[in-house]
Amino acid sequence: MSKKAPNEDEKFLFVDKDFLNSPMAQADWSAKKLVWIPSERHGFEAASIKEEHGEEVLVEVADNGKKLTVNKDDIQKMNPPKFSKVEDMAELTCLNEASVLHNIRERYFSGLIYTYSGLFCVVVNPYKMLPIYSEKIIDMYKGKKRHEVPPHIYSITDNAYRNMMQDREDQSILCTGESGAGKTENTKKVIQYLAVVASSHKGKKDSSAQSGSQLAYGELEKQLLQANPILEAFGNAKTIKNDNSSRFGKFIRINFDVTGYIVGANIETYLLEKSRCIRQAKTERAFHIFYYMIAGAKDKLKEELLLESFSNYRFLSAGNVQISGQQDDEMYEETMEAMTIMGITDEERIDILKVCSTVMQLGNIAFKKERNQEQATMPDNTAAQKVCHLQGINVTDFTRAILTPRIKVGREVVQKAQTKEQADFAIEALAKAVFERLFRWLLARVNKALDKTKRQGASFLGILDIAGFEIFEDNSFEQLCINYTNERLQQLFNHTMFILEQEEYQREGIEWNFIDFGLDLQPCIELIERPNNPPGILALLDEECWFPKATDISFVEKLMNTQGNHVKFTKPKQLKDKTEFSILHYAGKVDYNATSWLTKNMDPLNDNVTSLLNNSSSLFVQDLWKDADRVVGLDTIAKMSDTSMPSGSKTKKGMFRTVGQLYKESLAKLMTTLHNTQPNFVRCIIPNHEKRAGKLDAHLVLEQLRCNGVLEGIRICRQGFPNRILFQEFRQRYEILAASAIPKGFMDGKQACCLMIKHIDLDPNLYRIGQSKIFFRTGVLAQLEEERDLKITVIIIAFQAQARGFLARKAFAKRQQQLTAMKVIQRNCAAYLKLRNWQWWRLFTKVKPLLQVTRQEEEMGLKEEELQKTKENALKFETELKEISLKHTGILEERNALQEQLQAETELYAEAEEMRVRLAAKKQELEEILHEMEARLDEEEERSQSLLVDKKKMQQQMQELEEHLEEEEDARQKLHLEKVTCEGKIKKLEDDILVMEDQNNKLLKERKLMEERVADFSANLAEEEEKSKNLTKLKNKHESMISDLEVRLKKEEKTRQELDKVKRKLEAESNDLQEQIADLQAQIADLKAQLAKKEEELQNALARLEDETAQKNNALKKIRELEGHISDLQEDVDSERVARNKAEKIKRDLGEELEALKSELEDTLDSTATQQELRAKREQEVNLLKRAIEEENRTHEALIHEMRQKNTQAVEELTEQLEQSKRVKSNLEKAKQALEKDTSELTMEVRSLTQAKQDGEHKRKKLEGQVTDLQSRFTDSEKQKAELGERCSKITVELESVTNLLNEAEGKNIKLNKDVSSFSAQLQDAQELLAEETRQKLQFSTKLRQAEDDKNNLQEQLEEEMEAKRNVERHVSTLNIQLSDSKKKMEEMSGNIELLEEGKKRLQRDLEAANTQFEEKASAYDKLEKTKNRLQQELEDTLVDLDNQRQNVSNLEKKQKKFDQMLAEEKSISSKYAEERDRAEAEAREKDTKALSLARAMEEAQDGREELERANKALRTEMEDLISSKDDVGKNVHELEKSKRGLEAQVEEMKTQLEELEDELQAAEDAKLRLEVNMQALKAQFERDLTGRDEMGEEKKRQLVKQVRELETELEDERKQKVSTAAAKKKLETDMKDLEGQIETANKGRDESIKQLRKIQAQMKDFQRELEDARAAREEVLTTAKESEKKAKGLEAELMQLQEELAAAERARKQAEAERDELSDELASNSSGKSALADEKRRLEAKISQVEEELEEEQSNMEILNDRLRKSTQQADQLNSELQMERSASQKNESARQQMERQNKELKAKLSEMENQVKSKFKSSITALEAKVAQLEEQLEQENREKQATAKAVRQKDKKLKDLLMQVEDERKQAEQYKDQGEKSNTRMKQLKRQLEESEEESQRATAARRKLQRELDEATEANDAMGREVNSLKSKLRRGNEPSFGSTPRRIGGGRRAVEDASEEEADSQSDFNGTKSAE
Repeated sequence: MSKKAPNEDEKFLFVDKDFLNSPMAQADWSAKKLVWIPSERHGFEAASIKEEHGEEVLVEVADNGKKLTVNKDDIQKMNPPKFSKVEDMAELTCLNEASVLHNIRERYFSGLIYTYSGLFCVVVNPYKMLPIYSEKIIDMYKGKKRHEVPPHIYSITDNAYRNMMQDREDQSILCTGESGAGKTENTKKVIQYLAVVASSHKGKKDSSAQSGSQLAYGELEKQLLQANPILEAFGNAKTIKNDNSSRFGKFIRINFDVTGYIVGANIETYLLEKSRCIRQAKTERAFHIFYYMIAGAKDKLKEELLLESFSNYRFLSAGNVQISGQQDDEMYEETMEAMTIMGITDEERIDILKVCSTVMQLGNIAFKKERNQEQATMPDNTAAQKVCHLQGINVTDFTRAILTPRIKVGREVVQKAQTKEQADFAIEALAKAVFERLFRWLLARVNKALDKTKRQGASFLGILDIAGFEIFEDNSFEQLCINYTNERLQQLFNHTMFILEQEEYQREGIEWNFIDFGLDLQPCIELIERPNNPPGILALLDEECWFPKATDISFVEKLMNTQGNHVKFTKPKQLKDKTEFSILHYAGKVDYNATSWLTKNMDPLNDNVTSLLNNSSSLFVQDLWKDADRVVGLDTIAKMSDTSMPSGSKTKKGMFRTVGQLYKESLAKLMTTLHNTQPNFVRCIIPNHEKRAGKLDAHLVLEQLRCNGVLEGIRICRQGFPNRILFQEFRQRYEILAASAIPKGFMDGKQACCLMIKHIDLDPNLYRIGQSKIFFRTGVLAQLEEERDLKITVIIIAFQAQARGFLARKAFAKRQQQLTAMKVIQRNCAAYLKLRNWQWWRLFTKVKPLLQVTRQEEEMGLKEEELQKTKENALKFETELKEISLKHTGILEERNALQEQLQAETELYAEAEEMRVRLAAKKQELEEILHEMEARLDEEEERSQSLLVDKKKMQQQMQELEEHLEEEEDARQKLHLEKVTCEGKIKKLEDDILVMEDQNNKLLKERKLMEERVADFSANLAEEEEKSKNLTKLKNKHESMISDLEVRLKKEEKTRQELDKVKRKLEAESNDLQEQIADLQAQIADLKAQLAKKEEELQNALARLEDETAQKNNALKKIRELEGHISDLQEDVDSERVARNKAEKIKRDLGEELEALKSELEDTLDSTATQQELRAKREQEVNLLKRAIEEENRTHEALIHEMRQKNTQAVEELTEQLEQSKRVKSNLEKAKQALEKDTSELTMEVRSLTQAKQDGEHKRKKLEGQVTDLQSRFTDSEKQKAELGERCSKITVELESVTNLLNEAEGKNIKLNKDVSSFSAQLQDAQELLAEETRQKLQFSTKLRQAEDDKNNLQEQLEEEMEAKRNVERHVSTLNIQLSDSKKKMEEMSGNIELLEEGKKRLQRDLEAANTQFEEKASAYDKLEKTKNRLQQELEDTLVDLDNQRQNVSNLEKKQKKFDQMLAEEKSISSKYAEERDRAEAEAREKDTKALSLARAMEEAQDGREELERANKALRTEMEDLISSKDDVGKNVHELEKSKRGLEAQVEEMKTQLEELEDELQAAEDAKLRLEVNMQALKAQFERDLTGRDEMGEEKKRQLVKQVRELETELEDERKQKVSTAAAKKKLETDMKDLEGQIETANKGRDESIKQLRKIQAQMKDFQRELEDARAAREEVLTTAKESEKKAKGLEAELMQLQEELAAAERARKQAEAERDELSDELASNSSGKSALADEKRRLEAKISQVEEELEEEQSNMEILNDRLRKSTQQADQLNSELQMERSASQKNESARQQMERQNKELKAKLSEMENQVKSKFKSSITALEAKVAQLEEQLEQENREKQATAKAVRQKDKKLKDLLMQVEDERKQAEQYKDQGEKSNTRMKQLKRQLEESEEESQRATAARRKLQRELDEATEANDAMGREVNSLKSKLRRGNEPSFGSTPRRIGGGRRAVEDASEEEADSQSDFNGTKSAE
């Protein structure tokens, strides 16, 4: 992609390729097995694996050579050097944290700050200016694709711009990162690039160099660039991390027209940190504008703005903090210039600065408390006057509004005095609000300036600059909002990333199942933003803001209650404050502190001040505060409690909205815009906190990579196929692995890759072959690289073997030639010696030169000519060679150019294909929509036609009825005329009619009574049915509850039994421990005996000491005697000084005496030496004793430490058991809660049933009213009949006409009845489909039938009367009645028709919905099958994990048993130690007594010593005169004194040691007592808990038994009554279940057969592919065999030619040798010849040597040719054998294929049979079901009759139900009591729960690690099997090659084979590692 950098600008962009392609680095990597290990300093360090010991690995660090042992899980694989400094980290074959960090680090140190990571562009802040943003670089990136140029922000921008122009799709660039990472700078660079590339003034500009890159004044692009300084001045500030940190997020939307020019822009901001304008940290600054204004404003302006120095402002807490390399006054001028460019007037600028000045002045307003009151006062109002002057408001009103604001309480307005804290809070809130409104106004003004163009925007490009994921020590509301945004952005990234990946997979035609990784983050997002069921964090915060007296603590408690069980919500382990909670984000766990969240969410203000500002004299201020009505006012604060800050509020005219709501809405808008765009991701990273260039903190970068989602993206990448290579590159690099697989000649890249991969035998899951690329999972390329290195090593070894063999053979041949030459020389020499003295030989030698002299010149000439010819030939060959090489290079260049063109064309083709695929997809979608619309149109037309037909029919019927009515009316008028004549006759018949009427009335009354009874019975029956159902449900639930409780009771009993067992075990172990303690006591007794022996030895030593002191005293006495002698001698010397002779004699005598004294002294000295030796021995013994005591102390301490550890372990286990019991208890409580929920649901169901009952009663009443209306009409008609009966006698003549009319009416009636029957049939069909309306319609139809029956009976009676009396009036009345009935029926029928039409429409809709559901279910079924396969794999993994866990559990149980044994041992040891302590105390007392006696002896010895010192002093004074030169005696005395002192020091040391021993003993006793106390307390607690549990369990059991008995009694009564009804129901249910089971079995059989068919089809496809591959391989083998035969023939021909040339060369050689012999003979004979002959000889010898060398070369060539011939013959044999093998294999494959085809046909036949069987079964089952439905309907009617009798029993059960409800309420009360008890116990056990959670986390980690290991093991075994197959295949191939081509290679090849096997094992291990990482994720 990138070439070497030609100049300095590009060295910061391009990678040095020499380093990447260095073979040394590749060899180093492959030889050392380099991996990454974790390091505290560098994050990760390179190391080489030396040894492996199970789970631990011995590793040597590459830098310093240290050897370390590391766990296998901590090791991460290293990429080959090929991937060093890779531009896209998604291409790394080993995707892990270490590799990503190393790549970023290497690129950063090389000056490459931009790196791709899949869709991401990772940017590391260089902290220096780089020359990579110039116009030259912009031109370099214009219009280039991403892979054509190195990574850069310009590349991202250009790609986004080009995509927008090509696809007409909106784009977005998302820049995220920490503060100081360079987000703002990169957004500037994006805008700069777009301003150059998409400038609308490009055409208008001249091409002159003067204009350069600058844009004209007032242009849109310049305004866009100048908007940034304004926003930075008002929104940026200096922080600890960054000098120019953006304290707000922004989304810059740049609009473009159709031609691609910038049309306008719009900026939206998020989360301005307005609190910065009131307080900052020490080294931080407020917003820049405050400092710019004070430093840059001129004097007049300062006076106008009332500006002061930096130190005078309280809100600028750190004063004037300077920024290095930036002058505030210059920046002020720059911002003012930017404002002028943006079109902000001078007046508006002054107003803006005034607002800034007011913000600073507000901080100077100071309040004080009054003495006796809490009311705040303002002693100095100068600052307030300045504020009011700047804002144009009244001072007194302002002070009154702050100190005593008016608050609305109810309907009255009251002035409330504010405290100092409230006043300060109001001022700070006002300052923040003022600055925020100013910032919003500026933003609106900038947007107005940027949107003023009249051109219309076609598409836009958005740039999002927002803070990245933040995890601080104290995380507040702002961090929650930022992290929430980043969660949404990460979800967007995950979604888009895999959409793009999967698009590429589709484009390349890869099999891939869609995975939506965006759903991984959904739980966390829902936790924050969910509105209800249950509400999220923001919704709960808003809810709390509405409640008065709500606090932050109440908010957190509510959050814990609602979201406590959420997956992503946790409580912190160490609660510092009650307002803390934790959320598990994608980047890690974040602890939030919710202090003052309610105030931040409400953002309250003093509404009195806001109303003042709204009515300000300044128009600018009025504009800022125009929406003052929406402010949260002081009336809300007044409703708060005194302790809590303002948290609850009421809406003010419906305008109040919280910060959380507004932010959520703005974020939702942003996300919708981003979802509608194509996103591009830029992740900015800060390398260090010191702002130093070239330094990279590894841990800091890793944390940011996690937070920025780079590692999350890598995790997602691992799920797919991140590594991809073009076919040409793959073949070029890895063809060596499958050299024999690819035939010579041209072959398509895809085919070649397929053959290579088949030959390599890769797992199909690890790769996918596309259209132009081959895709791999992570780690596969590294494996291939290792295999390639191994292959190359094998080839090089073989090459070296060949070369060495050739050289050895050459040397051997040379030696042989030398040997033969030596023999020839010897023979010639012997012949010469024989012939030397022979006369004829002499003559011959003399004559021979004379004969050949004439020929020599000719021969020389010929030789020279030959030489010239050969030289000419050589020159010709050289020139031809040069020409051929030039042609070759030209052809190579042409080939490279063609390859480049081919690549470009393939890319263009791929792009065109992408476009085509997209267009095809769009076309398909549009066609589908068209088809759907057409189908709908057809359906609508059909419906309209059918409706028109129905309409016409109805109109015809209406016309017929109208005609009939007219005829009837005419007849009626005639009858009325005749009525007058018939009145007389009617009066006579009235009496008879009255009698009949009475009878009729009686019958009607009876009928009404019967109908009422029927209705009551039916209603009661329905109620009783519902009640019985509810009772059965309750009964089932109670039974399930009882069974659950019984199971829990059994579990508790089991746990109790287990605890008893544990108790027994502990007692047994305590007994064992006591026995061990007894053993230890015996050991202590032995030690004491040894101590006693040692003490005896000490006493003996002391006795010896006393003896030595006695000897010493004797010596001292002798010394005294000698001193007396000396005094006498001195007296003699004084008396005899006069005579020198006497003196000399005396001197001699004295010398002799002195010598004697010396000898005696030496003897005494010898005795003292022996004493010293004894002392040394004693000291040694004492030291040994000390050491022994120290060792005993150490062992004692170690035992105590072990005891403590075991004790702590026992305590932990007990706590774990307690926590388990608590879990059980919590589970019981949860079950109770569930039961309570069930009861509440039952009550709700009862209510709904009562409502349904009431509705039914209403309907019944309506029907009864209709019946009464009908009856009234019937009575009226009967009255008319009675009146007309008397007049009938007069109208006998017209009877025939009337009868005719009657017959016609009856015919019509019959038709109507038929229509009614047809419609009733349709109604029944509709009733079957609509299950909800069946009951009502059935009841209605039964009532209709009864009414019709009654009507028919009445009609029959009427006909009888008419026959008896033959009265026409009755016929007329019946006709009238029939007319009225027919009209009513018509109306009813029309209504029924409408209902049926509606039913039809509903049915059609339901049908459509059912079809759609069926399609969805079909797709879901396919998905489910896929998920089922996955789940099966996961199930297998889980089963393996389960087995492992069971093993772990058994191991843990064993460990527990061992621990219990250890506990018992420790108890015994503690008792032994107690006994030892008592003994030690007794011994210490004894030692004290001994020490006292020793002290007395020492005192006596000291007294003696003092006396000796006195005597010594006297002797010294006396001896000084006599013995001046020899002071040996004094020295000895000094030595004795030293020894005494040493003894005294030893005695003191012994005392101190004794004291230390006593202290240690006391400490041990104290520790033991503590342990005993703790053990007793724990036992007591444990026993109490056990007894409490037992009591609780017994109480619960008793209560439950009581309840069970009561319920059983009631249930038995109910069972007896319901036996008859339940039996029938059970039969029906069993029949239905059997039918459903049959259907399910049929479906399962069909599904299984379909699955088998699919499997068989897949197998068939695989076999067909294998057959095709085998055929292709056979054809390739045939072609290769033919080629090899041709080559063999050519080689044979060449061999023949070479043999002929060899024979000719040998002849020439023989001739030359003969000539040489002759010449040598002539030279030997003519030794005294001429110098010319000698020269000629030299020349000839040179020629001969040349000829010999040529001969040798020809011989070597012959040997090479022979070797080649052998090889070719061997290859031909191999090819023939392979051909035969392939033929046999192809025959086998063909037979297998035929068998498979037969099987396929058989299976197809079976499938068709199965389908036919299933269809027949379905038909029979459907008919059976229809028959059963008819039977069921009949049974239902019978049951309805029977249920009337059971109505009374149901009423009794109502009473019982009420009793049960009472009992349920009692149970609820008990449950509440249990809840209270549970809460109390929970409060006690919180600490234990924390420990439990920690242990659970550790166990979860351990289990996760075990799962990982297990998976890795499984995958390693699989990989091992695969490699074993490879090895077997390699072995078989090696065996086929029967004989090696040369002698020295077999051993080498064997070594290579071993190397291959070792490498395969290593690769299997590496593969298992990679597979492990893959499956774990």
